[in-house]
Amino acid sequence: MPELQRAATGDVRTRVEDYLNDKIQTAADLDQVDALVQRVQEQQGQLRKQLQDARKDLLEAQERVAKRSSDLRTRAEAYQTRQADLEERIQDLIHSDVSDEAVQKFEARMNKVRSLEIARGFLQLVQRLDTLNEQATKSLVQQPAESVTAYIGVRGLRKHIQDAQTAAEGAAPQLAYLFEETSKKLYATLKKSLEASLETTMQQMKWPEKKLNLSSQVRQNWEDQVRLLLDLQDPDLVDAFANVDLRNRSAAPDPVVLLPLEVMSRPLAKRFQWHFYGTRPTNRRDKPEYFLTHVLDLLDQHNGFMNDMLDPILDERARNSEALESIYTDAVSAFITALLPMVEAKCLSFLPEVSQEPQLFSHFVHELMAFDTALRETWGYVPIPRMVVEWRGLTWRVLNTHGYFETWLRVEKDFALSRYSSIRDAPDSNDIDFDADSRQTKPTKGAIRVNDLLETITDRYRGLSSFSQKMKFLLEIQLSIFDDYHSHLHGALQAYLVSSHTAGRLLQGQTEADAFGLKGLEALTKVFGSAEFLERKMSDWSDDVFFVELWDELQDRAKANSSVSASVGTGLRIEEVAEKTSATIRANGTDDDADADGSGLFDQTASAYQRLRERGEEEMLRFLDVNLRAALRPYTKSTLWSSLAGSPSDVSAMPPSSSLDGFFQTTSTLVGYLARALAPGSLRRIIKHYCNAAQREIFDTVLMQHSFSATGAAQLARDLSEIKASIEKQTQLRTATAGGFQQLEEALYLLTLDASTKTAEDDGWGFDDVDKAGAGAITEDEAKDLGLWEVERLMFESNESARKALGEMGLFHLNEAEARNVLKRRVEWNDL
Repeated sequence: MPELQRAATGDVRTRVEDYLNDKIQTAADLDQVDALVQRVQEQQGQLRKQLQDARKDLLEAQERVAKRSSDLRTRAEAYQTRQADLEERIQDLIHSDVSDEAVQKFEARMNKVRSLEIARGFLQLVQRLDTLNEQATKSLVQQPAESVTAYIGVRGLRKHIQDAQTAAEGAAPQLAYLFEETSKKLYATLKKSLEASLETTMQQMKWPEKKLNLSSQVRQNWEDQVRLLLDLQDPDLVDAFANVDLRNRSAAPDPVVLLPLEVMSRPLAKRFQWHFYGTRPTNRRDKPEYFLTHVLDLLDQHNGFMNDMLDPILDERARNSEALESIYTDAVSAFITALLPMVEAKCLSFLPEVSQEPQLFSHFVHELMAFDTALRETWGYVPIPRMVVEWRGLTWRVLNTHGYFETWLRVEKDFALSRYSSIRDAPDSNDIDFDADSRQTKPTKGAIRVNDLLETITDRYRGLSSFSQKMKFLLEIQLSIFDDYHSHLHGALQAYLVSSHTAGRLLQGQTEADAFGLKGLEALTKVFGSAEFLERKMSDWSDDVFFVELWDELQDRAKANSSVSASVGTGLRIEEVAEKTSATIRANGTDDDADADGSGLFDQTASAYQRLRERGEEEMLRFLDVNLRAALRPYTKSTLWSSLAGSPSDVSAMPPSSSLDGFFQTTSTLVGYLARALAPGSLRRIIKHYCNAAQREIFDTVLMQHSFSATGAAQLARDLSEIKASIEKQTQLRTATAGGFQQLEEALYLLTLDASTKTAEDDGWGFDDVDKAGAGAITEDEAKDLGLWEVERLMFESNESARKALGEMGLFHLNEAEARNVLKRRVEWNDL
């Protein structure tokens, strides 16, 4: 310690010496010695003070450490004492030295402790429940908002208990029951009190009168009470719509009536019951439109109030809560939801009686569908916001939920089939309606009435929302009538086919005139016109939005179902539906739509009518062929063609052959009738066949079977001109015969060539000097002036020369052989 002191003192002296050397370096610095000494003394005093403070802090710290050490020793000794005491008590308690038995007994007592803790938790929950219940009851009159808040707290505890029950496997059913019953009672109490307050305000408002008292105080009271009722109902709404897939119609919940609107609809329901129950004249089973129109009138009367008063409240609540945004709809839709229960109750009250009377039941369902349509289209009813699928309507609830669809379908089917039978069997059903559209083939009156009936049936079920119900209407009623009428028309065609054969006419006691006269053509035209009319109507229906949407949904359902017993709806197997509608419906779920383009619900039925129409047209053509041959038979037997002398100066002045009188009469009768009955397109198609048949008959049996003098050829040309004129006159179509007699006209052109001129070098065969004719080559102008012998030489010179000559003369419908045969028909040929 002395050595350390000396070392420290020596160090201090060195530092002092260095300090003085630094401060006093010149003689002038000696004047500042006093000031320097004074500063040193001040610094020395500060250092002493700091040293005293440090010593004091050190003493305090040492005292604290000593005290902490003493405390730790005391606590350790106390712990050891308690541990020893606890071990001794355990030994005394269980009187056993075996550790396993000790643990088991200890755990048993700990379980009791935990049970006591659970019981204490239950008691705390019950105490909390009693507190909230008492708070809600006491503040119900003065502070109803606090009562609603307390109820929400009770409801939250109840939901917590229910969720915990699931996890605890129903460990506390009594507690859950207590909370549930208390919550229900409190809800009923609050609901009753708040509804009573709102009813009082409504009386002050004079609801539901047309002129309401909407003073500021009344309006404020109404808004506050509506908000409180909505606050009371909100938790139930949120739970009801939680985890609901609104894209799935079957999963969508029923719309919920809002409590304020439930209260506001009560006086309306009382008035409704007064008017439409009991013995009032407005309560008529045959006039359901009375009470349905009354409800629509209520909407018209009060929609302004709902939009102005209730809409802002609902919008505000929806904006403030994401959960309520998907629940609250517009005020008018909410009002409709509140009115629908009384309408449904009224419907169900008299349906058991009305369903026993077909006419009344059918009328009721029709009016109910019109009511649903008015709610959807006029009032834009949306019971659940953001719901993708459309509201099904009261009609669906009545027919599907309450089981009246099969009864209604049977009623409508009986009515439709009865009406159809009366149409089909009416005396004038098979009469052609010549007053129909002149641009279309005239159908029978029966076909028109059947189509009108089917359109009426469509209107009867157009408003249905169920796909299965609409498909059953289509399959069991409309397509059934289509099929039966097809059988009716097919039977008429078969009856004609039987009469067109001799054996059949003998069995039926008919004559040939009945089968192949105008009566037979009328029978065929009726089948053809009716089939074409209904086929066209089915095509129009396939483009109707209603049937297009039905077809699209049918396709989607068929592709989505690929099971063995696949179905597209209730009682609708895909195979059966495809057999009656379209073969393009598939149940394999593929995306191959190549054969579905242009398809529709009426493919199979339309195809059947198309085949019937085509068969009817074929028989009409065969009918015309038979009559044409019979009418031209006198003309084909005429043998005067080569004996006619003289050269006519004006072919048009020649009278037609008298043997054509029968043909003109037949054409006037048959073609004139077809012109009245057929559409221009169909008429042109049949007349073209008629002209071709006449051309073929005249060409084969007249021109190619006789020899013709120049006058005879001119007479034949004159007859052909008159034939064409008579046909066009009866059809009243411009160029109706264009293209029908081209081959015959070209043959007559060759047949009527001038044979009076012959070149000096020509020997009659034209083979003397081929080179002089330029190997048969002629110009277009020369071709127009060629005579019989020049043409004859070119025709018989070679095939190439004949083809070139025919081309230059513009004759394209005769080949070389036919042209040569025609030239051989001239009598001059026989004189060679």
